[in-house]
Amino acid sequence: MDLLMIFLLSSLTLVWALHFFASAGRLPPGPFPLPVIGNLLQIGTKPHKSLAKLANIHGPIMSLKLGQITTVVISNATLAKETLQTHDLNLSDRTVPDAIHAQDHHLSIVWLPLGAEWRNLRKICNSYIFANQKLDLNRELRRNKIQQLIADVEDNCRESKAVNIGEVAFRTMLNTLSSSICSLDLTNSSSDSVRDFKEVFRSIMDEAGKLNLSDYFPFLRKIDPQGIRRRTSVYFGKLIGIFDSVIDERIELRKKEGYIRCNDVLETLLNLNDEGNTSEKLDRQSIKHLLMVLFIAGTDTTSSTIEWAMSEFLRNPKTLSKARLEIEREIGKGRLVDEAEISRLPYLQAVVKETLRLHPSVPLLPRKARANVEMCGFIIPKGTQILVNSWAIGRDGSMWKDSNSFFPERFLELDIDVRGRNFELIPFGSGRRICPGLSLATKMLHLILGSLINNFDWKIEEGCETKTLNMDDKFGGTLEKANPLRVMPYPYPRT
Repeated sequence: MDLLMIFLLSSLTLVWALHFFASAGRLPPGPFPLPVIGNLLQIGTKPHKSLAKLANIHGPIMSLKLGQITTVVISNATLAKETLQTHDLNLSDRTVPDAIHAQDHHLSIVWLPLGAEWRNLRKICNSYIFANQKLDLNRELRRNKIQQLIADVEDNCRESKAVNIGEVAFRTMLNTLSSSICSLDLTNSSSDSVRDFKEVFRSIMDEAGKLNLSDYFPFLRKIDPQGIRRRTSVYFGKLIGIFDSVIDERIELRKKEGYIRCNDVLETLLNLNDEGNTSEKLDRQSIKHLLMVLFIAGTDTTSSTIEWAMSEFLRNPKTLSKARLEIEREIGKGRLVDEAEISRLPYLQAVVKETLRLHPSVPLLPRKARANVEMCGFIIPKGTQILVNSWAIGRDGSMWKDSNSFFPERFLELDIDVRGRNFELIPFGSGRRICPGLSLATKMLHLILGSLINNFDWKIEEGCETKTLNMDDKFGGTLEKANPLRVMPYPYPRT
């Protein structure tokens, strides 16, 4: 028996070695992989950082073997442009994590391969949900949600209670999306329900961000050894249950005589099924998964960015003063920032860009090769997983002076935006897979951040010194602060 095991292990190692050396000459350089597990041990719990360190050794285009999965990592702006623009068509699919197969969520717009179904969903997002005309219709709604945010913080101010910045930003985004998507305030202003939603969303992001053996050894998917897909299925199921009840209620209302149609996303999707052409129709499952994407992507990413920005403000008081003085000068002290006024606040815009440079919500942009692609003299084989390390690109010392410092002033002299045209700064991606909700996200980031600093003064909760404010991150579906930011609000100016 021992001899048989030795023979089998030797055979497996030989097969692996032959395969590795046969393909190594075509692939970009990278760290030498161990038998069977490859480079998995070099990834760790913060892959955006470990991959950046490896790229410093092996170059901005680097290949790794993660279990059975060949992976190419892109770590500078020039190669990001080649990946996301020059070869966009052939590198536009995505490797789907095993957890995302729970409740068939791999059929959502985020994970579908390029094809008729993906193009239809993308068209619906661009034409009926995130088009400028559609966003303008909900402008007053967004303003009302910012007013509600300020009122909630004022309550904390009167009661001398600390504010969890990530939680209040999450509540604002959740209320904004639930109102614009299905004309409901899903949280009913209850902090408990906000925490429940945030816990579900955070749990989904955590599970999706874990190192899952099933992703690197596909033969393990049937048994789901770590239980990640099973747990994710439970979390997805909770959201699907909510959306099922919302859709059922709306369908029943639409049947009643004298029903006045709502001006929201759900109504639009149901109208498309009733009146649209065949290509635009979505079945119930597709509608539910689209709603899940809108809620998950629209809340967690924005709220985490607000939390990072406020953390940087507190660590850099001069930056906070400059942003606040600009707002006071342009729109007046103690007022809400209006969408029409954002263009008059270049320093606030620079703060948002600098936050996204240092703390991109999605630090590793995933792609997958649909065909063999030649890049820099190397071959990226069909089926290869590709990770564009936007976190590393944002901290590239050859591109950014004092790359690890928070210095918004750099963007006052640079004609760079976040819309996927400047590959030095791609927090929302680029090309065919760029985030369709980019316009809404950038509006809300400026509105929330500007209104918070123009209406309150802020101080770190007692027991935490500003100089030692913990800036560790936590890798998951999004890049969040490892420790939530809790701060004390004071009337501004402080008396």
